[in-house]
Amino acid sequence: MLDYTFRMTNIPASYGLGTHAVHVGEGEDALQAHIAPIYQTSTFTVDDPHDYAAMASGDRPGYTYTRFNNPTVAHAERKLAALEGLGLRRQGVEVAAKIFASGMAAIGNAVLARAHAGDHVVLQDQLYGSSHGFFHELMPDFGITFSHFDPHKPGALEGELEAHPNTKLVYVETPANPTLKIVDLAEIAEIAHARGAWVIADNTFATPFCQRPLELGVDVVVQSTTKYLSGHGVIISGAVISAHTDYIKRDIGKIVRFAGPSPSPFDCWLLNLGLKTFEVRMERHCANALVVARHLAPHPKVERVLYPGLETHLFHDVAARQMPGGFGGMLSFELRGGMEAGIALMRHMRLPALAVSLGNVDSMIQHPASMTHRGVPREDRLRLGISDGLVRFSVGIENVEDILDDLDQALKA
Repeated sequence: MLDYTFRMTNIPASYGLGTHAVHVGEGEDALQAHIAPIYQTSTFTVDDPHDYAAMASGDRPGYTYTRFNNPTVAHAERKLAALEGLGLRRQGVEVAAKIFASGMAAIGNAVLARAHAGDHVVLQDQLYGSSHGFFHELMPDFGITFSHFDPHKPGALEGELEAHPNTKLVYVETPANPTLKIVDLAEIAEIAHARGAWVIADNTFATPFCQRPLELGVDVVVQSTTKYLSGHGVIISGAVISAHTDYIKRDIGKIVRFAGPSPSPFDCWLLNLGLKTFEVRMERHCANALVVARHLAPHPKVERVLYPGLETHLFHDVAARQMPGGFGGMLSFELRGGMEAGIALMRHMRLPALAVSLGNVDSMIQHPASMTHRGVPREDRLRLGISDGLVRFSVGIENVEDILDDLDQALKA
């Protein structure tokens, strides 16, 4: 029988992020293909019933059924673990990853693998809309309670942990969607760990290029790999990454096996290809976003720009400390003129796609008040900092002078 297992990647931990993204797992399958192939199959054959039993129980490496695991999926998982856990690997710490069929599948199952009926979860006050929906609409059905805290209010998290001694998790995202609020991850982790709680951080906006939360004490990172990690807007997938390898292999593994939120091998193959250019894409995303933010900041039709790379950003100092790789490709800006101005800008932009996703090589723009948050009561939106004139801009890798030209003509119109 051919050995479909992959050998351990012989990439020194001292090598850089881009080198890991290009080389981890390549040329290591049984036939030593230069680019890791797609194992687009639902099942794998065995020579003997004992082989299946040993592989199914984990006593020996191998593959039996793609819902459980697949070589192409495993290859992508090793790449993600190498990138998100790069600093820990240099300290000799093992990091593991598991890929899911969507970012929300990753988020939901990361929580449910750790918190159970009777447990409590403390949530950052501002979260991605679907994350907010999961915690509010679905989690109570599992007997899990939750409360919110403002990460910028002194003593807020300590108060929630004291009020809820059964807290199992603290859940945050930074930069937050869509206001780009920054959370001090090291501080949150220290406070949570003192009370025996884990921290889960959504790192989708920042990616491991800009920040690596595991190095700051965070227990679990979740990623929508649909976005920057794949980079081309052609897949839906998500990932859970942690140095708690038993949590990944046992707790997350049990959910994958019996709930079946498994990704497509083809999507994971596309993710592998996207990751090869991850570092160079992120360099361009970050550079372009900073230029755009600085260009918009003094514009007479712009009230304010929300980008952690600007020295005027309320949490710039925290961002500069925990985002050494860059400040990301996402920014928001608030137009003077409110709802009408926001809708008008959407209609006059020529270059960006008017769409609700982000992290593609091409620029994407959306107006939360009339699009993603149109169903949220206005007072709730305003409380979260999502004004009528707020625009979210995923800055692509186009020539930045063309992005600026398009913004200028749309603002003028």
